[in-house]
Amino acid sequence: MSEVTDNTTQHRFELAVDGHIAASYYKIADGVITFVHTEVPPELGGKGIGSKLIKAALDQVRSDGLKVIAQCPFVKAFIDKNPAYQDLLK
Repeated sequence: MSEVTDNTTQHRFELAVDGHIAASYYKIADGVITFVHTEVPPELGGKGIGSKLIKAALDQVRSDGLKVIAQCPFVKAFIDKNPAYQDLLK
């Protein structure tokens, strides 16, 4: 499994697995990143790929000093289940 990368050109964090790409799309403005939508291909469903993607994305966001708006329901649910990331919420 490859590492999560920040594709700034397409405004998304990506994780490539078995020839498929899981992605979480975002917008950044004024020190705040808004996660808009997360897509995990059906072939990768149920393997924890989405959670791995979001965890790595949030770790990157934290090191970049950004605040988070979890507009995406998947990102919101991940943060709700992982209180260590609550402090990132705007």
